[in-house]
Amino acid sequence: MRSSLIACLALVPWAACTQQPLNDAKHRATPTLESSSYRDQLLSLHKQLVSIPSISGDENAVGNFLVDYLTARGYHAELQPVAARQGTPTSKQRFNVLAWKGERAPSARIVVSSHIDVVPPHIPYSISPGEVTSETMIKGRGSVDAKGSVAAMIVALEQLHASNAIATQDDVMLLFVVGEEVAGDGMATFSHSLSKMKKPPKFDAVIFGEPTENRLACGHKGGLFCSITARGVPGHSGYPWLGKSANDLMVRALAKILDANLGSSELFGNTTFNAGRFDGGVAANVIPEKAVVQFAARVATGPEDKGHEVVAERIQRILHQVDDEAFEMDCTHGYGSVKCNCEVDGFEKITVNYGTDIPNLAGNHTRYLYGPGNILVAHGARENLTVADLEEAVEGYQKLIVHALTQ
Repeated sequence: MRSSLIACLALVPWAACTQQPLNDAKHRATPTLESSSYRDQLLSLHKQLVSIPSISGDENAVGNFLVDYLTARGYHAELQPVAARQGTPTSKQRFNVLAWKGERAPSARIVVSSHIDVVPPHIPYSISPGEVTSETMIKGRGSVDAKGSVAAMIVALEQLHASNAIATQDDVMLLFVVGEEVAGDGMATFSHSLSKMKKPPKFDAVIFGEPTENRLACGHKGGLFCSITARGVPGHSGYPWLGKSANDLMVRALAKILDANLGSSELFGNTTFNAGRFDGGVAANVIPEKAVVQFAARVATGPEDKGHEVVAERIQRILHQVDDEAFEMDCTHGYGSVKCNCEVDGFEKITVNYGTDIPNLAGNHTRYLYGPGNILVAHGARENLTVADLEEAVEGYQKLIVHALTQ
């Protein structure tokens, strides 16, 4: 029976400050690689990964596939249990997958990591008909975010092992986690397991796989994820002065928040605010007693551990200005802007606005963020990338692994 990972390791003025890529993507040509020696392996692995549904909370099948795939290729693969998400079947075990060459407990210097969960709904795998070329397009949920990274990472490491480019087999570990798309509970579980060890491993570097258009990210914005509740006094809509509309209060507050300076920086641009969901009232002719907004702010300022707190304080002040009694804000989690190492020869640079598992892994390691595909098509109905994107990512991950090992 497969043992757990823990047991194994126990062995406005600011409106002009918009974020821009560090290189102009409009002038970046897609490479037209000749067919690589590993193309068949890469496309087959990618197809199998994308074809297996793995919406956050139900990642069991794709995790088991990876364990079998890696074990068959000489890896020692371990499972690390992760608690079931509320509202999902508890009969299906959730787990992270950790794998390395060799049988002994890993003493890895480098961790290569991405996530195996995806957002809903599942979209079947498809590939453009005809002869496969570098421009052939592949579609399906997770084809970009982030099973493209997972496939390219595995093939990249396989190529390095085959060419004996890694002196010690267990210098590099693969870590594939669950739950990144929701709250990062997979990476948080892995990080917590390390903190409980008497002698936790000290990684030199961790390479995180996310869609960066095969450019090396200098970092990403932080996040603040909260709900705001406004409470009013219900009544007949014909006599609004006799009640207090929670919806009116919320609309006024949101307008002020959207116009406010929530923080900006030269690298990441503005902090942005998205009111993703608004629920208020019971009927058109009733003064609403309660309104609730769920929001996600993308935090452009640091430090990583406290930057989000500044944004929360600024929002809270606005709520008090609108009404000092009506509002309550409840935040689930947050973090400030995240910086990564992007000073590696041979890579174009970028900054991104989305969140990653980087802040969920504690430690004083160098952090790299890189992967195939464009975030603008991820999470959408037409999530896609090309064969060239995947092959370029294999080459990029090899460069990053070798670079990290030589530092």
